[in-house]
Amino acid sequence: MAVRVPSLRFENVHWRDGAIRVAGIDEVGVAPTCGAVVAAAVIMKPHARRIPGVRDSKTLSAQQRERLAPLIRRRAVAVGVGAASVREIDMLNIYHATHLAMRRAVARLGGHDHVLVDGNRIAGFEAQVGPYTAIVDGDAKCYTIACASVVAKVVRDRMMARLADRYPGYGWERNQGYATREHRDAIRRLGLTPFHRRSFLALQRTLAGDQISLDLFAEQVADESLADELGELDRIDGVRTPEPGEVEIHAPDPDAAAAIAAAESLLRDPYAAGDRLA
Repeated sequence: MAVRVPSLRFENVHWRDGAIRVAGIDEVGVAPTCGAVVAAAVIMKPHARRIPGVRDSKTLSAQQRERLAPLIRRRAVAVGVGAASVREIDMLNIYHATHLAMRRAVARLGGHDHVLVDGNRIAGFEAQVGPYTAIVDGDAKCYTIACASVVAKVVRDRMMARLADRYPGYGWERNQGYATREHRDAIRRLGLTPFHRRSFLALQRTLAGDQISLDLFAEQVADESLADELGELDRIDGVRTPEPGEVEIHAPDPDAAAAIAAAESLLRDPYAAGDRLA
């Protein structure tokens, strides 16, 4: 099957309407059993020539992604990266934590006119980031989202490689925290680290020795109505409801703040970030 090449047709609609700063967003790290979930937001210059080879990061090799990421960063008007920590994933669930990472990425762009996001409509998202368009399979169809998918994937893979140096034996430099046999066997042999998502049902099954399910996202979130839970958390914590178009984010916990700092450093330099990973 031929690989789909993303186009600029979604961006062109908004550029023609006068929206200059159109951001594409994508996330990486929903299904792994450990590590932060990472999102990237990218704004490209209107009507700029596409970078050859950019497409859905899942269809690219690691070497191709590493070659493309610095090109995307140089060509982009703005790049923002956000993350949600393991602690936030366990507290909010992966569904809400993923959208939190997306909102943090958008907030680091320095302003935007419209957002293009991979996936389905997200309850309450417009109140947080302003006007947006949800595109199913957006990383395969939409060029700017594809750029974001490459950036997010490269950053998270680099983060997991650095964590592998601190916690050898789990194969994170190869499996990026996914529930491969190597990783499952390592959990049974070595136990859990502070970076394992204890809330994941599949992780609990691994520890129990049962057959693991890889559909972790479905297990975590059965219904989009769960988005109401985050609003309830906001109410209890006294968080102000944002004005339409205003980006409002939860203050990152220390682990998330460290992960975001590490992500930004690793985007610039794959050998940076030191021990600031979460």
